[in-house]
Amino acid sequence: MLSIDPAELSERENYKLLIGSIIPRPIAFVTSLSEPGIINGAPFSFFNIVSSNPPMISVSIARKNGQMKDTARNITSSKEFVVHIVDEKNVHQINETAASLPPDQSELQIANLTAIPSTKVAVPGVKEAKVRMECKLYRHLELEGNADLLIGQILQFHIEDSIYENGKINANGLSAVSRLAGHDYAIIGDVFEILRPK
Repeated sequence: MLSIDPAELSERENYKLLIGSIIPRPIAFVTSLSEPGIINGAPFSFFNIVSSNPPMISVSIARKNGQMKDTARNITSSKEFVVHIVDEKNVHQINETAASLPPDQSELQIANLTAIPSTKVAVPGVKEAKVRMECKLYRHLELEGNADLLIGQILQFHIEDSIYENGKINANGLSAVSRLAGHDYAIIGDVFEILRPK
Protein backbone atom coordinates (compact mmCIF):
# COMPACT_ATOMS: atom_id res chain seq x y z
CA MET A 1 0.00 0.00 0.00
CA LEU A 2 1.24 3.50 -0.87
CA SER A 3 1.85 5.90 2.01
CA ILE A 4 1.69 9.56 0.93
CA ASP A 5 2.40 12.71 2.94
CA PRO A 6 -0.02 15.45 1.75
CA ALA A 7 2.52 18.09 2.81
CA GLU A 8 4.75 16.87 -0.02
CA LEU A 9 2.02 17.21 -2.66
CA SER A 10 0.70 20.19 -4.55
CA GLU A 11 -2.84 21.46 -3.93
CA ARG A 12 -3.94 19.87 -7.22
CA GLU A 13 -2.41 16.48 -6.31
CA ASN A 14 -4.17 16.51 -2.92
CA TYR A 15 -7.42 17.54 -4.64
CA LYS A 16 -7.23 14.55 -6.99
CA LEU A 17 -6.67 12.11 -4.11
CA LEU A 18 -9.57 13.61 -2.14
CA ILE A 19 -12.15 13.64 -4.94
CA GLY A 20 -11.11 10.16 -6.06
CA SER A 21 -11.35 8.72 -2.55
CA ILE A 22 -14.31 10.45 -0.94
CA ILE A 23 -17.03 9.19 -3.24
CA PRO A 24 -19.86 9.42 -3.90
CA ARG A 25 -20.37 13.03 -2.78
CA PRO A 26 -23.82 14.65 -2.68
CA ILE A 27 -24.20 17.78 -4.79
CA ALA A 28 -25.68 20.98 -3.39
CA PHE A 29 -27.08 23.49 -5.84
CA VAL A 30 -26.87 26.74 -3.90
CA THR A 31 -28.78 29.91 -4.67
CA SER A 32 -27.80 33.24 -3.13
CA LEU A 33 -28.53 36.92 -3.73
CA SER A 34 -25.98 39.60 -4.60
CA GLU A 35 -26.36 43.08 -3.08
CA PRO A 36 -27.93 44.42 -6.31
CA GLY A 37 -30.44 41.52 -6.15
CA ILE A 38 -29.03 39.18 -8.82
CA ILE A 39 -29.78 35.49 -8.14
CA ASN A 40 -26.58 33.46 -8.19
CA GLY A 41 -26.74 29.69 -8.58
CA ALA A 42 -23.84 27.23 -8.39
CA PRO A 43 -23.22 23.53 -7.64
CA PHE A 44 -20.86 22.31 -4.92
CA SER A 45 -19.90 18.75 -4.00
CA PHE A 46 -17.96 19.60 -0.84
CA PHE A 47 -21.31 19.42 0.97
CA ASN A 48 -22.85 17.42 3.81
CA ILE A 49 -24.93 17.22 7.02
CA VAL A 50 -23.49 18.83 10.16
CA SER A 51 -26.26 18.38 12.73
CA SER A 52 -29.90 17.34 13.06
CA ASN A 53 -30.60 19.32 16.24
CA PRO A 54 -30.72 22.01 15.07
CA PRO A 55 -30.70 20.89 11.42
CA MET A 56 -27.49 22.16 9.80
CA ILE A 57 -25.56 21.56 6.61
CA SER A 58 -22.09 22.59 5.44
CA VAL A 59 -20.82 23.76 2.07
CA SER A 60 -17.14 24.38 1.41
CA ILE A 61 -16.39 26.77 -1.44
CA ALA A 62 -12.86 26.90 -2.83
CA ARG A 63 -11.51 30.35 -3.56
CA LYS A 64 -10.18 31.33 -6.97
CA ASN A 65 -6.77 33.01 -6.83
CA GLY A 66 -7.43 33.72 -3.15
CA GLN A 67 -10.68 35.55 -3.92
CA MET A 68 -14.13 34.54 -2.63
CA LYS A 69 -16.48 33.14 -5.24
CA ASP A 70 -19.77 34.96 -5.79
CA THR A 71 -21.74 32.39 -3.76
CA ALA A 72 -19.53 32.74 -0.67
CA ARG A 73 -19.45 36.52 -0.95
CA ASN A 74 -23.24 36.73 -1.28
CA ILE A 75 -23.88 34.40 1.65
CA THR A 76 -21.43 36.08 4.02
CA SER A 77 -23.03 39.41 3.13
CA SER A 78 -26.76 38.52 3.26
CA LYS A 79 -26.48 35.61 5.76
CA GLU A 80 -29.05 33.61 3.72
CA PHE A 81 -29.05 30.93 1.01
CA VAL A 82 -31.03 28.00 -0.36
CA VAL A 83 -29.62 24.51 -0.89
CA HIS A 84 -31.18 22.16 -3.46
CA ILE A 85 -30.49 18.45 -3.96
CA VAL A 86 -29.33 17.69 -7.50
CA ASP A 87 -31.20 14.79 -9.12
CA GLU A 88 -31.34 12.91 -12.42
CA LYS A 89 -33.95 15.27 -13.88
CA ASN A 90 -32.12 18.54 -13.18
CA VAL A 91 -28.44 17.52 -13.28
CA HIS A 92 -27.85 18.74 -16.86
CA GLN A 93 -29.42 22.13 -16.12
CA ILE A 94 -27.43 22.41 -12.89
CA ASN A 95 -24.23 21.55 -14.76
CA GLU A 96 -24.83 24.60 -16.98
CA THR A 97 -24.64 26.83 -13.89
CA ALA A 98 -21.01 25.81 -13.30
CA ALA A 99 -19.98 28.20 -16.09
CA SER A 100 -18.00 31.27 -15.01
CA LEU A 101 -20.30 34.27 -15.33
CA PRO A 102 -19.89 37.88 -14.23
CA PRO A 103 -21.62 38.76 -10.92
CA ASP A 104 -24.31 40.78 -12.72
CA GLN A 105 -25.58 37.78 -14.70
CA SER A 106 -27.78 35.03 -13.21
CA GLU A 107 -26.89 31.39 -13.85
CA LEU A 108 -30.58 30.53 -13.59
CA GLN A 109 -31.25 32.25 -16.91
CA ILE A 110 -28.62 30.34 -18.90
CA ALA A 111 -29.77 27.04 -17.37
CA ASN A 112 -33.51 27.71 -17.85
CA LEU A 113 -34.18 27.21 -14.14
CA THR A 114 -37.31 28.72 -12.63
CA ALA A 115 -36.93 30.96 -9.58
CA ILE A 116 -39.53 30.38 -6.85
CA PRO A 117 -40.05 32.53 -3.74
CA SER A 118 -38.83 31.20 -0.41
CA THR A 119 -40.86 31.16 2.80
CA LYS A 120 -38.37 32.38 5.43
CA VAL A 121 -35.44 33.88 3.50
CA ALA A 122 -35.21 36.52 0.79
CA VAL A 123 -33.19 34.23 -1.50
CA PRO A 124 -35.37 32.43 -4.09
CA GLY A 125 -35.13 28.70 -4.67
CA VAL A 126 -35.57 26.83 -7.95
CA LYS A 127 -38.75 25.01 -8.89
CA GLU A 128 -36.94 22.15 -10.66
CA ALA A 129 -35.52 20.66 -7.42
CA LYS A 130 -37.44 17.96 -5.52
CA VAL A 131 -35.83 19.01 -2.24
CA ARG A 132 -34.74 22.49 -1.21
CA MET A 133 -33.68 23.89 2.14
CA GLU A 134 -33.86 27.53 3.14
CA CYS A 135 -30.87 28.37 5.31
CA LYS A 136 -29.47 31.15 7.44
CA LEU A 137 -25.71 31.39 7.84
CA TYR A 138 -24.70 29.97 11.22
CA ARG A 139 -20.93 30.12 10.87
CA HIS A 140 -18.34 31.16 8.29
CA LEU A 141 -14.82 29.80 8.60
CA GLU A 142 -12.06 31.03 6.33
CA LEU A 143 -9.73 28.08 5.68
CA GLU A 144 -6.16 29.27 5.20
CA GLY A 145 -7.40 31.87 2.71
CA ASN A 146 -8.08 29.08 0.19
CA ALA A 147 -11.69 28.15 0.95
CA ASP A 148 -14.79 29.35 2.74
CA LEU A 149 -16.57 26.81 4.93
CA LEU A 150 -20.19 27.85 5.38
CA ILE A 151 -22.42 26.21 7.97
CA GLY A 152 -26.09 26.88 7.44
CA GLN A 153 -29.02 26.29 9.77
CA ILE A 154 -32.08 25.03 7.92
CA LEU A 155 -35.13 27.21 8.54
CA GLN A 156 -37.53 25.51 6.11
CA PHE A 157 -37.65 22.27 4.12
CA HIS A 158 -39.52 22.03 0.80
CA ILE A 159 -40.08 18.45 -0.40
CA GLU A 160 -41.97 17.22 -3.45
CA ASP A 161 -45.14 15.41 -2.36
CA SER A 162 -44.43 12.33 -4.48
CA ILE A 163 -41.19 11.46 -2.63
CA TYR A 164 -42.41 12.16 0.92
CA GLU A 165 -43.68 9.08 2.79
CA ASN A 166 -44.48 8.96 6.53
CA GLY A 167 -41.87 11.53 7.49
CA LYS A 168 -39.19 10.04 5.24
CA ILE A 169 -37.86 10.75 1.76
CA ASN A 170 -38.05 7.96 -0.80
CA ALA A 171 -34.48 7.64 -2.12
CA ASN A 172 -35.56 6.07 -5.42
CA GLY A 173 -38.07 8.84 -5.99
CA LEU A 174 -35.52 11.53 -5.21
CA SER A 175 -32.99 9.90 -7.58
CA ALA A 176 -30.19 12.11 -6.28
CA VAL A 177 -27.03 12.38 -8.35
CA SER A 178 -23.61 12.25 -6.74
CA ARG A 179 -20.20 13.49 -7.81
CA LEU A 180 -17.20 11.29 -8.46
CA ALA A 181 -13.85 12.44 -9.87
CA GLY A 182 -13.19 14.19 -13.18
CA HIS A 183 -16.34 14.50 -15.27
CA ASP A 184 -17.98 11.47 -13.66
CA TYR A 185 -21.27 11.35 -11.79
CA ALA A 186 -23.22 8.47 -10.24
CA ILE A 187 -26.79 7.54 -9.43
CA ILE A 188 -27.99 5.26 -6.65
CA GLY A 189 -27.43 1.64 -7.67
CA ASP A 190 -28.02 -1.49 -5.60
CA VAL A 191 -29.30 -0.71 -2.12
CA PHE A 192 -28.69 -3.11 0.76
CA GLU A 193 -29.46 -3.07 4.47
CA ILE A 194 -27.19 -3.83 7.41
CA LEU A 195 -28.62 -3.64 10.94
CA ARG A 196 -26.53 -1.79 13.51
CA PRO A 197 -25.45 -3.77 16.55
CA LYS A 198 -27.22 -2.88 19.82
